[in-house]
Amino acid sequence: MYSRFYNLLKNQSFFLFGPRGTGKTTWLRATYPDSTRLDLLNSESARLLLGSPSRLKGMVGPNRGEPVIIDEIQKIPALLDEVHRLIEEEKMTFILTGSSARKLRRGGANLLAGRAFQRYFYPLTCWELEADWDLSKALRYGLLPTVWNLEDPKEYLSTYIYTYLKEEVLAEGLTRNLEQFARFLEISSFSQAQPITLASIASDVGVGAKLIGSYVEILEDLLLAQKLPIFSKRAKRRLAAHPKFFLFDTGAYRALRPKGPLDSPEEIDGAALETLFFQHYRALSEWVGWDQKLFYWRTAQQTEVDFVSYGEAGLFAFEIKRAPILRQQDLAGLKLFSEDYPEAQCFFLYSGDQEYTLDHIRVLNFEKALLRLPQLMGLNRFHLPG
Repeated sequence: MYSRFYNLLKNQSFFLFGPRGTGKTTWLRATYPDSTRLDLLNSESARLLLGSPSRLKGMVGPNRGEPVIIDEIQKIPALLDEVHRLIEEEKMTFILTGSSARKLRRGGANLLAGRAFQRYFYPLTCWELEADWDLSKALRYGLLPTVWNLEDPKEYLSTYIYTYLKEEVLAEGLTRNLEQFARFLEISSFSQAQPITLASIASDVGVGAKLIGSYVEILEDLLLAQKLPIFSKRAKRRLAAHPKFFLFDTGAYRALRPKGPLDSPEEIDGAALETLFFQHYRALSEWVGWDQKLFYWRTAQQTEVDFVSYGEAGLFAFEIKRAPILRQQDLAGLKLFSEDYPEAQCFFLYSGDQEYTLDHIRVLNFEKALLRLPQLMGLNRFHLPG
C-alpha cells in the first residue's frame, strides 16, 4: 500500500467523494483502524438501514471518540437525516464516502447544513509514489492504486470501465440505453483535453445534443470527468466559447480511446500528458486547500494556453507539449497571453532536457516540473500531508 497524502479534518464530520478505485476505503481503514464502519454496498446493512434509518445508532454503538465511517452514502440519501441528528444530539463525528454525488445533489438530500465539509480523493500522484514513480507507466495506465500492483493493468482498466457502466450508470437508472451511453463514452474520449462540442459528439453518436449534454453531466456527477472553463477575466480579445473536457485519469482515457492505424500516437500521448498534469493539479489543490481555480485560455482565432491557474497564489500559465524539441511557434499562445496578462508567470513544459528562460517564459522538462509543481507555484514551504 502506498502512503497517501491528505490533510485530515480532525474532530470534524466530512463527505469524502471520489471515483471508485481511488483508494478511499483503504486509506480510511489505515487512518482510522478503530472506527466503526458501515458499507452500504453490503446488502444486509443496506436493507436494514433502508427500511429504518433510525437503526443507525444501534448499528454503530455509543460515541467512542472515533469517527463513524459510512461507505457509499449515496445509496441511501435518507440516512443523512439520522446522521444529522446524531451529530447534533450525540456529538458524533462521521466520515461519509461516496463515488457519486448525483443522488445527493439532485435528490435534495440533507447535506448536513454546513456541519460536514465536502472533500475529494484522487488517484495516486508522483509525490505519493516516490521511488516507484514511472512517467511512462502513468501515461499508459494511469494512477489508480490497483494499476501499480499489477504487471499488466489492461484487463483491470477495461473491467473498471465496465463496472462503472453496469453498477453506476445502469443500476442507478441514469440512462435507458447502456449501449448508446457506451458509444458516447468512446466518442467523448476523442475530446480529451480538447474543447468539447456537444453537437459534434451528438452527430457521431446519432442522438440529440441535449441528450449528450445529460451524458456529460452523468460523467461529472460520477466524478469520471470534468469540464475546464475558459479564463476570461479582463479579457482583451474575443475568446472561444466551449470548455475543455477531461476524463479524470490517463488510464481511463487510454482504456476508452479507440486506437487504429489512422490514429496518431502523438495526439493520444499529448492528451495523456495534459491529463497527467490536470490530475496532479487537482490533488495538490485539494491538499493545500487554496482558492486557486484552474482554467484554459483560447482565442477565437484558435491560439491557446493549455492551463491557466488563477487565485490567491497568483496567475500562472502552462503550455504542455510532448515533443522533445521547442519550436518558436510552440510559444505563440504563452506570448499572446503574457501580452494580455503581463503579471502572469508562464511555463512551457516539454520532453526535452534543456531548461532555460526565453522571453520571460520558463522552459522546463515536463517530468521535473511535475515533481516540483508546488514550488513552481510558490508553495516553497509546502509539506506534503501524510
